[in-house]
Amino acid sequence: MNKQVAMVVAALLAHTPAYAINAKYRQQLERSGCTQVTEAQGCDITKTKKENAKAGFGTGVPANEGSASNHSPYTGQWVAKATSGATVATIRIDNKEHVWVNGKKVNAKRSDGALVFRDGSITYTIQGDRRLKGEDFWADSDAGTKGPIKVE
Repeated sequence: MNKQVAMVVAALLAHTPAYAINAKYRQQLERSGCTQVTEAQGCDITKTKKENAKAGFGTGVPANEGSASNHSPYTGQWVAKATSGATVATIRIDNKEHVWVNGKKVNAKRSDGALVFRDGSITYTIQGDRRLKGEDFWADSDAGTKGPIKVE
């Protein structure tokens, strides 16, 4: 008799839905644009969707303008700056990793976790892991100069 009761209880527990997320935590996830998976990867649930998108979490576009299935860590508007603060180039990357430098489409390829592309003598490198800071840069092989690339 005890075995039958134990089996019935086990069967009922197996079919009961689990409510692991409380209402407050669910609201934080929705506000931040994070998921439980991206939170474990560093997405901050105390920040807004826009702040997390700047940090590389999310699509980099407002939630109603893109879809998570087309997510790319490179997506967005970028600006390459000289050490003087002058703009070297404006860069746009779409969800399919098509790249435009100053409005001109250029070929890009992935290399060692980064998206690398050239325009003339300048090579641009944007790191795919948005947790790494200071890894997005440009380098001009002719002038021997380099500088940072920042997301807008």
